[in-house]
Amino acid sequence: MEKYVIAYDVGTTGLKTCLFEIGNSIKTIASASEGYKLYVLDDGGAEQDPEEWWQAMINTTHRLFEECDVRPENISGISFCSQAQGLVMVDKDNVPVHRAFSYMDQRATEEIKAGIANGIKIAGGNIFKIIPALIVTGAAPVSVKDPVWKYNWLKKHEPENYARAYKWLDVKEYLIARLTGEFVMTYDSAFGTLLYDYKKRRFSKKICKMFGVKYEHMPRLIASTDCAGRVTEKAARELGLAIGIRVFGGGMDASLIGVGAGATALGDTHIYSGTSGWVGTVTNKSVVDVTSMIAATVGAEPGKFNYFAEMETSGKCFEWVRDHLALDEIGVYIKKEHTEHADYEQKELNLFNHMTDIVDDIPAGSGGVIFTPWLHGNRCPFEDPNARGMFFNISLETGKTELIRAVLEGICYHKRWMLEASAKKVKPSGTIRFVGGGAQSDFTCQVLADITGYVIETVDHPQNVGALGAAACVGVGLGLIPSFDDIKKFIPVSKCFEPNFELKEKVYDKGYAVFKKLYKNNKKSFKTLNKQ
Repeated sequence: MEKYVIAYDVGTTGLKTCLFEIGNSIKTIASASEGYKLYVLDDGGAEQDPEEWWQAMINTTHRLFEECDVRPENISGISFCSQAQGLVMVDKDNVPVHRAFSYMDQRATEEIKAGIANGIKIAGGNIFKIIPALIVTGAAPVSVKDPVWKYNWLKKHEPENYARAYKWLDVKEYLIARLTGEFVMTYDSAFGTLLYDYKKRRFSKKICKMFGVKYEHMPRLIASTDCAGRVTEKAARELGLAIGIRVFGGGMDASLIGVGAGATALGDTHIYSGTSGWVGTVTNKSVVDVTSMIAATVGAEPGKFNYFAEMETSGKCFEWVRDHLALDEIGVYIKKEHTEHADYEQKELNLFNHMTDIVDDIPAGSGGVIFTPWLHGNRCPFEDPNARGMFFNISLETGKTELIRAVLEGICYHKRWMLEASAKKVKPSGTIRFVGGGAQSDFTCQVLADITGYVIETVDHPQNVGALGAAACVGVGLGLIPSFDDIKKFIPVSKCFEPNFELKEKVYDKGYAVFKKLYKNNKKSFKTLNKQ
């Protein structure tokens, strides 16, 4: 018998609420979304108002039921997929003592300097703190963006608010508490605190003490498929839900996008292309490749990890094309004031597909033009915040359509580079699930297959796979899906793209060889022009 579940996908600038039906497969029934603010401060701070997240949940939940025949009393479970490494310090009544610290917040420069940056150094931090942290947690807080430094910033700069703090929560954990009154955290979110002993599956008192964190501030740990609690009367009244619906742990976006892709078994690989992008492969061990800047993070399923290679800007490069390169004479650039409100939203949704349709007639290789997708620096297989994008090998014959296609090919070249770097320690699967907004375009999927040489599969609604992964966690938690390994059976392939090896050998292999040399040949110039 089919069951209905709700999944909330909580992003940096907006929330999407999806209703799914779980039977022989997981089907999307309806969805609604709403934006909210990211407060960027002059001192490097980046904050969000948790009340705005909650209001977006209220509004989208009500709209969800207006769009379909499913009633609140038909909902069997609720879960979340959310942005990660936020910090929401709350009091005993779950009231934030300070606005939520976004993962983007980087004002704690003095705190990281005092906490880890001084002394004998290795990998950017004090060797006597880095090594114990790596051994216990599999990672170390060497970035000013890591939440432990935001915690210490609050302790130093707002001691009265810090004194009221009762629990350390992440984004979805705050919303779970708002729904149920329970203070919990999933294992993958706990890994994101960099205070979590992944071998013993508990917060480490030793690491908490080393970084100045009160152990009693850490919440109860649960799995992504565990029931955290039930919807309270107050929450049900505000959201228009039934009292007592079970709320499950869910996970971080990085954990659940692979789940929603159906890439959950050992060795399964998925590629994600949203604003950023990554290559992820499921493994059963903690793996780190410091030379290529790739590491395994705790997955949604206990005992499994996701070996992640990340790039800062993937689909964001296409957004840049839309805003700065594509112009009216090739029928791409659309100004809001020149369209009717009724069809503007649909045109915006189709815009990226429209761009790929336009460049479909341009021969592979973009007339010899190569684009580097490092518009905001890069992480893997090299980390360099000074790296930037470029168009290489432009001629008099080069037009806008060649440049647009070169952007798409450059993004795919970089994904091939990450795949090859990942394969040094964890072999990717022969068939790869491709998800995110970029996977909505058949043309993009085929280019990715041709450049990488891998068979590329897509699923229905690839832009909603985070929420789909959260729904799958509910399915496992309710016993509707036997295990994580069975999730792939419930998320069938919608399309499959076989690589054209002749095209790969004659065109793309040559372009790829040049692509990889562009960073090495321009590294010093990037530093000269961009180092702060």
